[in-house]
Amino acid sequence: MLKVISFTICPFVQRITAMLEAKNLPYQVEYISLSDKPQWFLEISPNGQVPVMITENGTALFESDAIAEYLEDAYPVLQEGLSAEQKALNRAWSYLGTKNYLPQCGAQSSKDGQTLKERAEKLTTAFAKVEKVLGEYRFFNSDTLSMVDLAWLPLLHRAQIIREKSGYDFLAGYPKVQAWQEALLETGLAEKTVSKDFLEKFSDFYLSEKTFLGRCKNDCSCSALNLEERCQETGCCELGEASNMDIGTGCRC
Repeated sequence: MLKVISFTICPFVQRITAMLEAKNLPYQVEYISLSDKPQWFLEISPNGQVPVMITENGTALFESDAIAEYLEDAYPVLQEGLSAEQKALNRAWSYLGTKNYLPQCGAQSSKDGQTLKERAEKLTTAFAKVEKVLGEYRFFNSDTLSMVDLAWLPLLHRAQIIREKSGYDFLAGYPKVQAWQEALLETGLAEKTVSKDFLEKFSDFYLSEKTFLGRCKNDCSCSALNLEERCQETGCCELGEASNMDIGTGCRC
């Protein structure tokens, strides 16, 4: 059976477990602490990061891009009949999604409004790009799930949690991305691909009193488009720093 080595709130891991779920492949998950990595893990992970996936042959694969491509090559494909060009485009849009995991983590962990605004710029640019290519399909480029959908799922899942808990909307102004988010979340994959205590641990880190978003009230309806104006109008958030402590991104997995 396939085995995934994971850290609870790591988006790179969720991308892989999403592919396993979408392909209906049996797998196990073992969670480790990134602050106290076991020696056996360091011996099989050249970069010391998760995810690592142990194949059915006992080979340890690392880097989520490589693992995702292995799962697409070694098991029945998610989309049938794709041309070489379409496969390349799927990989490229998948890469664009994963490149924004760390920017999203950084934005979520911002300790003041100005930092959130600055850190969210790259993420907003990515959502603007994908907004332009989304069409009439339920998912990214068809009515069936693709590698691209599963690569963007962690971003869209976390954006939903942030919106529900704080009122801040990373997707404001991007109706096609919002519809895509809704379609992906309706599949139930988001809940299936994280641990049972994911929401608690995610909230403890990104929505605590140490973060700007943690201090937002969930009725503020703020976004990257109106952060300063809306917060000043409603008094819903503290625009200043909560402390001088930098909690980092929480996403160095």
